[in-house]
Amino acid sequence: MTTTKVQALTIEPPSFQTAEFKIIGDSPYVQNKFSKKAMNTMMDKQKEGSTAAKGKKRTARDFKADYEGAKHKSRQGWCGIPAPAFRSAMIRACSVCGFKMTIAKMTVFVEADGFDPDDGTPLVKITKGKPHSVDHAVRNATGVADIRSRPMWNEGWEAKVRIKYDSDQFKLEDVANLLMRAGQQVGVGEGRPSSKSSNGMGWGTFVISNGKK
Repeated sequence: MTTTKVQALTIEPPSFQTAEFKIIGDSPYVQNKFSKKAMNTMMDKQKEGSTAAKGKKRTARDFKADYEGAKHKSRQGWCGIPAPAFRSAMIRACSVCGFKMTIAKMTVFVEADGFDPDDGTPLVKITKGKPHSVDHAVRNATGVADIRSRPMWNEGWEAKVRIKYDSDQFKLEDVANLLMRAGQQVGVGEGRPSSKSSNGMGWGTFVISNGKK
């Protein structure tokens, strides 16, 4: 005769807390959204198939439209930084803190102030600073030289980042320190220090102002 032991398992519910941090950019912040216009043009070419380029003239480049299209704007019209950029930066910063990035993916989240009407990207509102157009010579993935007109916010730009975190994994001080590392060692936007395609331009770095709220 065999007996089966019944083992009781207790899974505690997650204990999430939210903290808001005011950040100040200590270097310029540059955006490069893949514009709705560019996406529509690409879709039109793909719909036409092999006949897409036959007998067609190349239209003049509108750099002002490129600049406007590269901005991340909310449904209400204000400019913002993609919330996933901050979350990705914090997860990436875990690699220099000895904390597992796989765990951070499930325990740190950034709340949105609004959403991009084109693709629904969650955005954190830029509360201080005005963008201006900058033109940079770049090389596409194919190695072809190109000119990109992108919005740049000069150093001193500000935002308020609300972070939801699992308090069973992080203390509030841990979250603040992780965000600081993300701001100084990883960055957000184009030309950030941790850029996958280069060493970056030193853009997109930030510090926490007035501690934590």
